[in-house]
Amino acid sequence: MKDAVAAYLALRRTAGFAMANAEYLLDSFARFAAGRNEIHIRRQAAIDWAAQGTSAARRDARLKAVCRFARHVRVEDDRHELPPANYFGYRKTRRMPHVYSSDEIGRLLEAAGRLRPRGAIRAQTYTTPIALLAATGLRVSEALGLRFADVTEDGLLIRETKFRKTRLVPLHDTAAAGLQRYLMRRRELCAGDDHVFIGGHGGPLPYPAVHSTFQTLLRKAGLWPAPGRHRPRLHDLRHAFAVRALRTSPPGRARIGQHMVALATYLGHVNIYATYWYLEATADLLSEIAGAGERFMSGGAQP
Repeated sequence: MKDAVAAYLALRRTAGFAMANAEYLLDSFARFAAGRNEIHIRRQAAIDWAAQGTSAARRDARLKAVCRFARHVRVEDDRHELPPANYFGYRKTRRMPHVYSSDEIGRLLEAAGRLRPRGAIRAQTYTTPIALLAATGLRVSEALGLRFADVTEDGLLIRETKFRKTRLVPLHDTAAAGLQRYLMRRRELCAGDDHVFIGGHGGPLPYPAVHSTFQTLLRKAGLWPAPGRHRPRLHDLRHAFAVRALRTSPPGRARIGQHMVALATYLGHVNIYATYWYLEATADLLSEIAGAGERFMSGGAQP
């Protein structure tokens, strides 16, 4: 089975998937199966191996890794059995994001603009990426990883980030102008490093520093939640962008579908299901979908 695992991993990596965790899991499963003198995937063996996971989430992830592998090898050899993917009954839940309003984003930018020391570039170092995240929906890691060469006339070149995808993110004229104003000052500093955003020591702006400063900005902007409530996150700016984009979707079933595909590409999603998830954070969109579904089920017009 180890040869089949190696061939499967090589094929998936050719398609652009890292497969680091899958390699660890499938190698472990192959050793487990070999210990039972099994050369083909057996449902019970997969379940018994996955059950060694320390949590429901881990057990589910282990079993699903074998399921994906099984679907691949069964194409050429149906003696492999396909395990039941949902055997452990685990359902992944996500924390509900905070959808920032335009007013809240403005308050964050105002608070960032007051960061000390006054007159230094630090204020711009935080106002610019916050504004960029709000205007583009970039992942935080993508913004912090930008280099001078990635800022082009056509937009931002996002190089092989999550899922090893590279994409071009067009910028609105106002976003491009704001970024260029920052870059004019940034280029005067630390010529030895070509990262767009740099920290106090001249190297790339580290995420822990950004996270810590953002907590301060939440307080200064009056966005610190009441006890027992989740804090807004920097990553939630991406959610807010996606929700705004969905709310401005053109009418008509076909055009909405095209809009979703375009948004998924823009955000760098490898699977459009990840884009549909943003609907869950938008009560008015869910309400419209529910209404359309009810009209369809009752024999009315198609949604």
